[in-house]
Amino acid sequence: MAKVSYYTEEGLNRLKAELNEMKTKGRTHIAHQIAEARDKGDLSENAEYDAAKDAQGLHEMKIAKLEEILSTARILDESSIDTSMVAVLSTVKIKNMKNGAEMSYTLVSEEEADLKTGKISVGSPIGKGLLGKRIGEVAEIKIPAGTVEFEVIDISRG
Repeated sequence: MAKVSYYTEEGLNRLKAELNEMKTKGRTHIAHQIAEARDKGDLSENAEYDAAKDAQGLHEMKIAKLEEILSTARILDESSIDTSMVAVLSTVKIKNMKNGAEMSYTLVSEEEADLKTGKISVGSPIGKGLLGKRIGEVAEIKIPAGTVEFEVIDISRG
């Protein structure tokens, strides 16, 4: 059985819009490329035609993956989030125990993760390490650079 993923309403709508774009404009664009390449003559030695057909296959694979993601996607009711511990869609303020630096992240699904906006995946090493922690607890998180300790300072919703 497929794993259920939880999204914000905004994140789920963005995925639906991306799928719609791929099914309409994306497919039309690739069909146009294939038609152009076909018009250039012998298909057995036409590299442009082969490349366009490969692009079509990759595009359809991406559509299938997105449809699979959407089939198991659920909107998480943000009002039901327990702020006594870190969970999906929690915004958590943490302090690096080694250098004292404080950071704030919102834990989201893998597809919604965007470090620039402070959204990290619950599947990332830091996301996994913070899940279930309460204010005042220290999470020892193994990252590629070694082990880091973060103290949970605050937990809030979105």
